[in-house]
Amino acid sequence: MAIDYQDHTSITTSLLTLLNVSATRAGKRKVQEEVFVPAEKLNKRKSARISETASIPETDANTHEENVQEEVTMQEEVNDVLDTTDAYESHFGNNPSNLSESSRTAVDAKSWTISRTRNGCLGSTVLSIPAGSVPSEKNESSIDILERLRTPFQVRQSKQPREQTNLQNDLLSTLSTRRDLYLTSTPLDSRKSMREAIALHAVNHITKKRRRVLKNNERLAHATKADPNAEPPQDVQDQGFTRPSVLFLLPFRSSALDWYSAITSHTPPPTFQIENQARFTSEYGLPPGAVDKLAEAEPGTYPRDHVETFKGNVDDNFRVGVKLTRKSVKMFAEFYGCDVILASPLGLRRSIEKEKNADYLSSIEVLVIDQLDALSMQNWDHVKFGLSYLNKLPKESHDTDFSRLKPWYLEGHAAYLRQSIFLAAHETPEARALYNNSLMNVAGKIRTQKHWPPVSVPEGIQQNFVHFDCTSPKDEADKRFHYFTTQLLPSVLKSAVQSANTVVFIPSSFDFIRVQNYFRKHSGVSFAILSEYSTNQDISRARQAFFHGKKSFLLISERFHFYKRYKIRGIRNLLFYGPPDHPQFLTELLSYPFMDEGVEGSDVTCRVLYSKYDWFRLERIAGTEAAAGLIKAT
Repeated sequence: MAIDYQDHTSITTSLLTLLNVSATRAGKRKVQEEVFVPAEKLNKRKSARISETASIPETDANTHEENVQEEVTMQEEVNDVLDTTDAYESHFGNNPSNLSESSRTAVDAKSWTISRTRNGCLGSTVLSIPAGSVPSEKNESSIDILERLRTPFQVRQSKQPREQTNLQNDLLSTLSTRRDLYLTSTPLDSRKSMREAIALHAVNHITKKRRRVLKNNERLAHATKADPNAEPPQDVQDQGFTRPSVLFLLPFRSSALDWYSAITSHTPPPTFQIENQARFTSEYGLPPGAVDKLAEAEPGTYPRDHVETFKGNVDDNFRVGVKLTRKSVKMFAEFYGCDVILASPLGLRRSIEKEKNADYLSSIEVLVIDQLDALSMQNWDHVKFGLSYLNKLPKESHDTDFSRLKPWYLEGHAAYLRQSIFLAAHETPEARALYNNSLMNVAGKIRTQKHWPPVSVPEGIQQNFVHFDCTSPKDEADKRFHYFTTQLLPSVLKSAVQSANTVVFIPSSFDFIRVQNYFRKHSGVSFAILSEYSTNQDISRARQAFFHGKKSFLLISERFHFYKRYKIRGIRNLLFYGPPDHPQFLTELLSYPFMDEGVEGSDVTCRVLYSKYDWFRLERIAGTEAAAGLIKAT
């Protein structure tokens, strides 16, 4: 059976449901002993239904026994799964309380009711709920975590600073509302604590989902035993099209290793067995004998944010499935047999393009995107590509038992219930656009707000913010280039002092190529370039030529500085083609002139070109209040 990704009509969905449910019941469907059976290959089909009298292959004996034992040992715990007041059931159950035609219409029209409040340690937040909806106050301050998971977590919390515990609890209570959450400013010191809390929320989601399936398996078994000829219970819809329900999008393998540690902190030995742990740590850590110069360097040698981002394995092409059972965590599980997918945008895209199939993303219920600021320094198209395949109707059935599918999956409404969690060191226009346009959760969405102070600047340096007029974001790139080439650059070239030892810092890679081409054709001055594509030899030559005055201008892309963080000597004048995305970059570049002897603050000039569409970046540099003044003054 094949279903086109673009086919979302109610007629097709209804026919699909009718055909599959009818086919399932025609032969008096047997009880499912094991709901999820991992495929041997990514797209290889395998029946997930096992008859009560069916023999179990020897190779599957351990898995079968594990699942049978899981059902037996959970008898006293599964009763709470059917509690309709449970926050998980209220949002992800058969009849979600927030899923209505009016809420879906409001989301589709991007009609949100917005309110601002303060949310504990998360600070100031902006809450958006679909217009016409009444915000639910149930679970607003409670933490919806199973006792089995929460108790050991609280034991660990008792051994950490109170501020850290408060942050985790506020984060968990917010996530328990099942609303989308965008953490726009995650401090370095808090990232590990946040990962642990979010990982707990994800493990809790998977555990509750599994318990619901096991409870319904038990009900079906009892019904069949009581009357083999009777129709099975009708309210046993508890699954999606495919098994994976949690997706983590991450920039580097080292990030995946961090999240692996966060997940397994809630599945400790000997209670849990970690399968393929050695292989995972080997492939996602550094090779044996390799020295991590960032991690081993003396504190202060490299900026701390650079160390935290780039220490470890920084390969950006990976994807791995993680299967969680009651007693084990299996790394490198097949995608159709796993619960969690850890992937980079590039790795996910290559997987989709290779398989020509993304059905394993059809039933994602929790999406976590970490380090959005780092992902924006990679290829943002990969992020958008991967997200475009979430919660689409699958191309193949994958032996799905359609009688167990939740109704809102069949109706194509899964995207309205998916909970998305974004984390970033700072906001970017790309991430805000993703938040505004791609998040469709009918429960609402929450975005944190930060009041930014101005960045520190070496004493004596006068910053000059230069504004250019622009009335449309579509014209912004052209207007900026025109102002730079006709106003700002000519004024610099007229000065004998400013036309030498000058760095032009360019945030956008597209702008960098444009400015580079202009210098080659029109400027008539000597220059060198430093981009993310520069080889070590290119970098050495450019730095030496600039320092010794052989090149008057040095063009630097923000991506180069993000990845390399070289200290540049010989700078006396700085031209920022636009405010840098990373506010600390301005401070670092303004500190480089003082590596040369005899340089005073008055010897250094700094100009920052900006428009009103640079608000995010300008706010982080000038400070929230000063940036507002700069925008209003225009």
